[in-house]
This record gives sequence, C-alpha cells and structure tokens, in this order.
Amino acid sequence: MKSAEDMLPRKLTAILMADVVGYSLLMGKDEPGTLANLKAHRKELIDPVIEMHHGRIVKLMGDAALVEFPSVLEAVACALEIQQGMAERNKNTPDSEQIKFRIGVNLCDVIVEGEDIHGDGVNITARLETLATPGGVCISGMVFDALGSKLPLKFKSLGEKSVKNIAEPVRVYNVEIRPGAILPKTGELENKNPKKWRFIVIATVIALAAGVGALLLVQLQAPEIEEASAKKIAILELDKPSIAVLPFANMSGDADQEYFSDGISEDIITDLSQLSNLGVIARNSSFAYKGTSVNIQDVANELGVRYVLEGSVRKSGDRIRVTAQLIDAISGHHLWAERYDRRLAEFFELQDEIRIKIVSALSIQLAGDEGKQLLRKETNSFEAYDQFLKGRRRYAEFTNEGVEQAKDLYSRAIELDPEFARAYGALGIALVRQVALVATDHIDEQLDQALSMAQQAVSIEATSPQAQWALGFVHMWREEYEQAVKAVQQSVTLFPNYADGWALLALINNQLGRGDQALRFIRKGMELNPGYSFDYPYNEGRAYYNLGEYEMVVEPLLNALERNENAVIPRLYLAASYVRLGRIEDAEWEITQAEVVNPAVSIANLEQIAPMADGEHRTRFLEDMRRAGLPE
Repeated sequence: MKSAEDMLPRKLTAILMADVVGYSLLMGKDEPGTLANLKAHRKELIDPVIEMHHGRIVKLMGDAALVEFPSVLEAVACALEIQQGMAERNKNTPDSEQIKFRIGVNLCDVIVEGEDIHGDGVNITARLETLATPGGVCISGMVFDALGSKLPLKFKSLGEKSVKNIAEPVRVYNVEIRPGAILPKTGELENKNPKKWRFIVIATVIALAAGVGALLLVQLQAPEIEEASAKKIAILELDKPSIAVLPFANMSGDADQEYFSDGISEDIITDLSQLSNLGVIARNSSFAYKGTSVNIQDVANELGVRYVLEGSVRKSGDRIRVTAQLIDAISGHHLWAERYDRRLAEFFELQDEIRIKIVSALSIQLAGDEGKQLLRKETNSFEAYDQFLKGRRRYAEFTNEGVEQAKDLYSRAIELDPEFARAYGALGIALVRQVALVATDHIDEQLDQALSMAQQAVSIEATSPQAQWALGFVHMWREEYEQAVKAVQQSVTLFPNYADGWALLALINNQLGRGDQALRFIRKGMELNPGYSFDYPYNEGRAYYNLGEYEMVVEPLLNALERNENAVIPRLYLAASYVRLGRIEDAEWEITQAEVVNPAVSIANLEQIAPMADGEHRTRFLEDMRRAGLPE
C-alpha cells in the first residue's frame, strides 16, 4: 500500500538555495548599516537581475532561501550574475562590512505539495550551499552534466560528498565564469519560459530591508533565545548531535585574564572533540564570534549545529565563578544551565562536571575508553595549567618574541608538574616554530630538543591527541615523514573531530608531493572547521600545485593571503603557479612581497622555512622559484 507521500505528485526541476555569509556578525557589528547596504544591493543589483530570469519563491528557512527555476541554465546563470555583481560592489567596501552569499544549485526530482517542494533533492541542495565558498556557486553532478558547454564556465571538482540520509555520495563542483567571458542574455538561453517570476536568493534579506521598524520591534519582544531553522539544522547536522562552543566571556574586569577564559573554552572544545558520537565545530570557527553580541539562531544556522554552549568566567584571588548554558537552537530551550562558585583548587573537578553535564544533556553514547579519556586529568597543578594557558596565548602571536616567551612559560609548567604531557608537546612545537621564524646555525640541535620534548609527551600520555599531533609535527620538520604520518593518524583516530589533525595530514602529504591525498584530508578539515585559518586554503592551493592544476591554485592561495598577508610560503606557491601560467610579472611581484615580509627568504633559506621531501614536486617548485626571481 502506498504511503500518503508516495501519492503526492513529483517533478524534475532546477532548484537553488542561498544563504548570507556571517549574517549575525554583520548585524552584531552594525545593524542599521547592514540593513541599509542590503536594501541598496536589492534595489541596484538584485531586482534588475531578477527581471532577467524566471523562477518561483518556494520557502524561507531562517536566513536561507529556496528558489525553483524552469531550467538549469536559468538557475546557474542567475546565481553567477548575482555573485559577479556582488564582487564588483564589494571592491571598495572594507572586508568586515562586505555582504557575501553562498549559493548551491541542483537538478532533482522533488515532491510537490501545494506550493511547497521537498525531498532528497532539497536536502542535497542545502548541502551544496554550505560547500560553496563565500561569493561562490556550488553545483551537483546532475547540474554539471546538464550544463555541458552551453555556458562559458569553468568547473572545479570537489569530488564526491556524503549527504545525510542519502545512500549514494553526490558529485560536487564549484563553478564560475571563465575569465573574460560574458554570460548570454536570458533570451539567448535554452528552455525559455516567459512566465513572470521573482528570484529570492536573498528573500530574507529583502524582507529585513523592507521592514526595519518591524524587525526591531520583533527583536525587542522576542525571547532571549530564538528558535533556529529546524529544517536547515536537520539538513546540515551530521548523523549525530552537533555542537558549537562559543568563547566564554571574561568577566574578571581585567583584559590580561582573557587567556584564562579562552583557555577554558578551548579545552572544552578539545575534550568534546574526542567523542565519536558528537560533531564538534573547531576552535577557529567558534572563536569567530568572540567579542560580538550573538544570536544563537544565527550561530546555529551559520555553523550547521543544533546545540550551542556559551558561558562566562570570573577569576579573582583564589576563587573562580563560571556560568554555562547549553541551548537547543531548534526549540530555543536551555537543556542545562548552571552557575559554579568554587575555589581554584577545585577547578579540575569543575571542568569534569561541565563535561559530564554536556554529555548527559545530549545523551551521548560513549564508545570504548571515551569516558575514561573525557575525565582524564592532564595535571593536578592549577599553577602549571595556568602557566600553560599563558604560554598558549603568547605562542598564538606567531612572533619570535611571543614564541620565546611561550617556551619559558611551557618550561615553567613542566617544572611545576614534570608529568604534564601537553606542556612537553607544546614546548616541542614552539622549538620547531622558532626554527621557521629565526635564522639559526643550530637547527639540528633545536630539532633534536623538540623531538625529545614531543617523545616525552607521548611517553607520559600516549592517548593524548595533542601529544601525538606534536610528535607528528616535529617528525615532519625533521623530514621523517613515515613517523610523522603514523603519529598524526593516531591523533585523528583518538579525536575524530580534530580538524587540525586532518590539516596536518594534508600538509605532510603536500610535503611528499601527494596532492590527491592532501586535498582529501584538507577538505575533511574544512568541513570540521568552517572558520578555518590561512593554512587550510594554503594546503588546498599547494595540493593543486602538486597535481599540476595551476589555474586551480590561485583562488585558494589568494584566500590564504587574505587571512594572513604575512604568510610567506603561500605567496611563494602563488608565484610558482603564476610562472607556470606564464604570468611572470605577477610571479616577480609576489616574490618582492615575500621579501618585504622576510628579507632572508632565498632558495637556500627554503630548506629551513619549508622543508619538503625529494621528488619531482620539489624540483619543479625550486625551478619555478628561480624563474620568479627568488635569490639563491
């Protein structure tokens, strides 16, 4: 007997889903300005583009929108024109104020229920949207096949991606207009349909811009926690609960205590990341909201999680006060909220309580030794832990002075607790980082010392993912790649959600010239850490260089440099790719910029700041560096 759903009509259609990137952050920084900008974009760009294409409003989901088109050509052409127009309008706008969209396009069989459409195809389209880069368009294999060569486009294969509740992986491509090409006018596209329509890629934004007063009234009357989009969360959430841990607010009244509140948040993220039945957003993505007034619904929608943990910390004298609340973004309910007022001597027991409360509230099933791992104590010395957190803050400055001070603080932590494994690992990493930052005649000696520290960390606590990561990192710099891979693979086995572990595996494979493997690992890291740091797109671009796909190198490396303009190695690989593309002047300019950041950079210096395994990829890179003008 057929179900009611089986009896509903179906049809094949092109659908598009779009979302505003970082909407809550934009609104938190400048709500009136953001709304005014969105209104201007609608009037001056989006409405005219709407008039050129045919489509139908289907539904709104939070700040996401679903659109139906009569053809794949119309859907893709319209998406690209919107993105192209927004890129032009953003040229003279500061990065922090730019309005950007992610857009996904799919061709699929959908269930028709009145004015609504739903089914697996809609779920897949939502996944495509999240895979698009800010300002980019991502399409399915069905769309790719249907487009053929009908539009002047270039495609970048992202491989096959798994989608919740979909049996087969979905082929995914990034798509953009070929340089110098112009999209044909609507009348020149196939499958014309004169039916009047409206495009709603940013329908939520348009509604907001049209009714600012109503929006403000709703915000004043709304409960503190708004409901998130249940459908969007269901689409984006993994086959397990997912959580984002926001940086705890420092309530001490002393900015110098920021390291401590950040450290608590980071350690909760780290500890939860080891649970195989919980999806945890990486630190970089959660910390993008630091210092901003957040809307839990927006955070959940932007990061694709159902649960959000937020809190505050006040440390004064020998006392500590911590508040924490775990929120279900779909219902808006607090699953758990607590205020703790304890002596510092009880701090580690307090950490255990918070972790247990989260696991219990989310009904997480612990596998194997996860329960034991979750409650393990890395140190019983609060003073040692405090020195470690201070060292981590100074190391994050990535300056020689900061790393030098971090080394001293890590060493002090070890003196206070000679069994503090993570402090040994952190000291080993700092010793290696200093080799890259400062020219020295004692590289081998320093790398030997770094290896000793990392090995000590693993000998104390072999089940610590951080210790294994540190050991892998040191082995990589010593060009001991087999040992490096073994250690880092152990770290991601221990922490399935360890985004930086997957990123380091990508870097190691890039060092070995294995671009295909590097791409696979870095994409895994990007999925776990949507707010990734510069080294993620750097590894993506470098992987394409290793594969000889030079046109594909440029975009991710420019992305890396936007995130860290002082990063030398991404700039060198960009120069190498420009050489291969025949853009010698651009390559020479990148070398000049690299020399501004690091005057010591040279062919000989590369062995110190960017060691890599022997092979064709290394020979090719050094050849390109010489052609770009890097001195010997």
